[in-house]
Amino acid sequence: MLAVRGTKPLESEQLRAGAFLNCRTVYYLRAMLNDLPSDAQVLDKLKSTFGYTTFRPLQREIVGAILARQDVLVLMPTGGGKSLCYQLPALLHDGVTVVVSPLISLMKDQVDKLQTMEVPATFINSSLDASEVGRRQAAVVRGAVTLLYVAPERLVMPGFLSLLSSVKLALFAIDEVHCISEWGHDFRPEYRELKRLRELFPNVPLAAFTATATRRVQADIVEQLALEKAAIFRGNFNRPNLYYDVRPKKEAYRQLTDYLQQRGNSSGIIYCQSRAGTENLAERLRRDGFSALAYHAGLENDERRRRQEAFIEDRSSVIVATIAFGMGIDKPDVRFVVHYDLPKNLEGYYQESGRAGRDGEPSDCILFYSYSDVIRQEHWIDQKSSETEREIARQQLRKMTDWASATTCRRRLLLAYFDDSLDCEVESCCDICGEPSQMVDFTRLAQMFMSCAIRTGERFGRDYLINVLRAGNDERIARNGHDKVSTFGIGRDQSVDTWRDLAESLIQAGYLHREPNEYNVLKITSMGREALSKREKVTLRVAKSREPGPAVSTPQPHQELFDQLRALRQRLAEERKVPAYVIFHDSSLRQMAAELPATREEFARMQGVGEKKLRDFADDFLRVIVDYSRRTGAEPTKITPPPERRLEYSESAQESYALFNRGLGSEDIASTRGLAISTIEGHLAAAIEAGEDVDISRLISQPKQEVIETAINELGPLPLKAIMERLGEGFTYSELKYARAVW
Repeated sequence: MLAVRGTKPLESEQLRAGAFLNCRTVYYLRAMLNDLPSDAQVLDKLKSTFGYTTFRPLQREIVGAILARQDVLVLMPTGGGKSLCYQLPALLHDGVTVVVSPLISLMKDQVDKLQTMEVPATFINSSLDASEVGRRQAAVVRGAVTLLYVAPERLVMPGFLSLLSSVKLALFAIDEVHCISEWGHDFRPEYRELKRLRELFPNVPLAAFTATATRRVQADIVEQLALEKAAIFRGNFNRPNLYYDVRPKKEAYRQLTDYLQQRGNSSGIIYCQSRAGTENLAERLRRDGFSALAYHAGLENDERRRRQEAFIEDRSSVIVATIAFGMGIDKPDVRFVVHYDLPKNLEGYYQESGRAGRDGEPSDCILFYSYSDVIRQEHWIDQKSSETEREIARQQLRKMTDWASATTCRRRLLLAYFDDSLDCEVESCCDICGEPSQMVDFTRLAQMFMSCAIRTGERFGRDYLINVLRAGNDERIARNGHDKVSTFGIGRDQSVDTWRDLAESLIQAGYLHREPNEYNVLKITSMGREALSKREKVTLRVAKSREPGPAVSTPQPHQELFDQLRALRQRLAEERKVPAYVIFHDSSLRQMAAELPATREEFARMQGVGEKKLRDFADDFLRVIVDYSRRTGAEPTKITPPPERRLEYSESAQESYALFNRGLGSEDIASTRGLAISTIEGHLAAAIEAGEDVDISRLISQPKQEVIETAINELGPLPLKAIMERLGEGFTYSELKYARAVW
């Protein structure tokens, strides 16, 4: 039972604590409230304000849960549309939605976009002087603000809490909530204070959002914010438009400049580990003619803000940054993210690389990898004062290096880290799949390397063993007597890089094991010992050499017009002092350039065109489009949207569907599988929603289906009880489930 301010208590079907809702199932909160907006009202607000006619995966269900005043925890990848999940309900709720955000830049960016859509939004943070803070707080008190963005530090100040207690609150939306967990990659102690919200405002629901959280971090979030009864939505972490590419860090600068020359003026982020590294690389790029700026925490606040805005507003195409740059940066058209140095962990890498291609367009994620970067990271880990922190950091680094040196699909490995999977074959999703690896016979070299490890007592790391094999100049070798072992100097005909690559491949293949707590000593595994004793053939997977090409580009009908529309957008953005994408995303301009709308009615049908943007921008854009059409005689080209991604559903539901296809009814399937009939009905409904070819006539008659769908169109898909009350006798809940699934 959850008490909601200003309403009767909310009774709802709750997911059990720790249960997860993902794209294999569809969750409809069955609320008993009578004041929920209908589905038609929600869709109308989605179009009139945000300019969209459909939801992205899971958005509809999350919005429905928030509208029913349910706590939610949302795990959704970057670019999945998290912000809309709380912005849309805020416009349909009575009261203030308080958005907790960790960065000033994110607040300003979000508020700028909302204000262009006439949404009453504002932020209060340290960038404002006292008089401006007072003015904005007064606006909150008098009810002139619907969405209020604040940092966690300000939110828990006594004076600010007093302000909030004087107004009607609709929701606390906590963004980047992984910052609350010390097991996360970006722990911020000030986030821990947010647990006070539950104590101080027990009747105000919490909605927590993050793009990166392992199971352990998720459990910590639930515990810290008391979200045990929350509906937990877990999206698909796969970003199909991103191409993952790990390159050896050899002549990295030449590789980088060759790549940038292919990209023209495309926007991109290059991450470096150190402040000096960002400055040096940015300066070098500028000398070679590239538009690049450095960004790091050591800059003065005004200078940091100036450089960030230059990148967001397309006045600089490349930003070279430490990880101080990026969280919450909502620039949708970043075409590439390059990691010039090795990240500390996979969570950070996923979030940072995920800043590419938020608009869904093909984009590249490139990592330059060398073992020297691993050594540097290990040195930094050793400087930590806490052994617990050191151990956590070592575990995270080990996962990162395993991924970077892998010889199997990088996308699958990355998804597996977040307990997600790739259920279909994807071509060219990474450098390994794009250029298939091949098996090469390394028996002789593998025997040399493993024998050398055994003869030196399995007490040394990779580079020491290579020095022994190549008779290198290392005084320790003579001191240890290893210049007398049989493997001394037998590998001098191979380069250091060849031996290093071989060692990493042997580790990946399971012949060797690296002991991170023993200064990266290499030890032979049982598999390696068996291969040596039985003189087995050792074949290792290596990637074929290639010259990486550009990301797949999207063909653009009427390219000249598209360029003109981009120029117009830039001018309008400069006049309004907002980023260009706040006016329209590239995807909207592509649709305009292809379909050539000639009237305001046609322009209103373009993606991203809501009522406010129709009033503000239609005349300017139509003038350019109509002029181009008359001058060139161009004909409209209908853009075919990508096929809707089929919803995935559980293996158990697939098994029930297979039995149904063999002619078994619900009761027979339940008996065969030892499951409840209601469970089987849920499985079949999931199969319908996933687009499977289900013979609906075996489940519900066509007349009943039409009657139920009419009721759903009027009332929306939730709650089922309200639909049943509207229909009266003669219908069952199972029939409602099937009809709703078809709807």
